[in-house]
Amino acid sequence: MLLGIGLALAATACGPVEIDTYDLEAADRAACEAFAADLPDTLADEDSREIEPADALGAAYGDPAITITCGVPVPASFDQTSSCDETNGVGWYVPVEQINDPDRDVTLTAVGYHPIIEIVVPSGDDRGNNAAAAMAELAQPIKTHLELINACN
Repeated sequence: MLLGIGLALAATACGPVEIDTYDLEAADRAACEAFAADLPDTLADEDSREIEPADALGAAYGDPAITITCGVPVPASFDQTSSCDETNGVGWYVPVEQINDPDRDVTLTAVGYHPIIEIVVPSGDDRGNNAAAAMAELAQPIKTHLELINACN
């Protein structure tokens, strides 16, 4: 009986993960809804988590959570001279200061697509592997549901 209570408490201790929401035009909202509906049950070998608000256009995986958000703005640090890393045909912008500091969360942004997708991978020993896996695993849903505006590479 105590084991069951402990497992129930552990399962609820994480709680829902908050996902940012943005005001989007109807077409962008529809694209993000289709993208979010096509997200996998696992990402980078992490199980999906409940999100808040429940209708947010994204997902969360693992603890600490890898988060995905659709419809984000272009990162303030991105400009036409910024470089991107391409994985499975999708270009991802990553701020240089995050790449060089393994103790920081890393934000990967598919700036070449519209609406724009953002993945935040928490710091930790698996940060690099989780980021690489997330970029690879999300390439197909991005290419299927979002419009390529400008290749970022």
